[in-house]
Amino acid sequence: MTEARSRAEDLLWRLEAAVFDLFEGLMRILPVDAVSDFGAAVFGRIGPLTPANRVVERNLRIAFPDAPQAEIKRLMRAQWIEAGRFFAEFPIVDRIAADPSRMEVVHRERLLALGEGQGPAVLISGHFSNFEVMAAAIVQAGVACQVTYRAANNPYFDERIRRSRARYGVKLFAPKGLEGAREMMRAFGRGESVALLNDQKFNGGVAAPFFGVTAHTAPGPSTFALKFGIPLLPMSVQRVRKARFRVIVHEPIVLADTGDRDADIEAGVRRINAFMEDRVRERPTEWFWVHKRWPKEMYTMGVSLSSERSGSGRG
Repeated sequence: MTEARSRAEDLLWRLEAAVFDLFEGLMRILPVDAVSDFGAAVFGRIGPLTPANRVVERNLRIAFPDAPQAEIKRLMRAQWIEAGRFFAEFPIVDRIAADPSRMEVVHRERLLALGEGQGPAVLISGHFSNFEVMAAAIVQAGVACQVTYRAANNPYFDERIRRSRARYGVKLFAPKGLEGAREMMRAFGRGESVALLNDQKFNGGVAAPFFGVTAHTAPGPSTFALKFGIPLLPMSVQRVRKARFRVIVHEPIVLADTGDRDADIEAGVRRINAFMEDRVRERPTEWFWVHKRWPKEMYTMGVSLSSERSGSGRG
């Protein structure tokens, strides 16, 4: 990269961070529900006009091939409204978490048990509704936990992500490569849990069905659970109304250890994908549909969805 290009990129990054600062400042002076409604109104209008809307439509067609076009259109608009609420709420999650009336935790005792030393566990979830609220619930339960995330390319924006999440007690860990995996293993060795979002595409991951179509999925959660003999603890979040949420701590998943590590990891990935699929089917407007979850050829318009779906049972 040339010095001139490096300077231009740095300037762009600083401008992006400045825009975020202005947005954050506005959101933090508005009432909580007004923030949520603002995001819904803006994204509900702008989202359908963006190129990302084509990805959303394709994803919905992959997941719900028999849905009539009117239903697909309804889901497309509703998921943009949900995405808008999330993005607007991001700078004020600390205000949401500080109000007990805005965050109900179902089966909180499962988190409290981890906080009291009955762990560790691999906490897994997906990009459901305002998934930041789940991290807040984990912290409030006193769980010693490494909350993982993918660091932003823009270092100034990444600094602001960390600052925003620190307001409600979340210390983030961005694992990279082999050293990142080793650090997570050290955390488990110290009796700490690790929380991961495990519903997005992972190139080179385990090929397992998701909505009846092969999807490559990160094997990390299953690998750690089997290596340390600990359970997977699935979580999800639902929007009750505006900026009010229900966090659900689901029944732990204990993976079978047959001695065939590759087969056991694949079985674990299949169970995780099945969990994620069930949550999406329950509340399809609250998942992050903008992400290209399936292989890239699925987003080529000439590809037949029925041909890709054949032979990909849920298992």
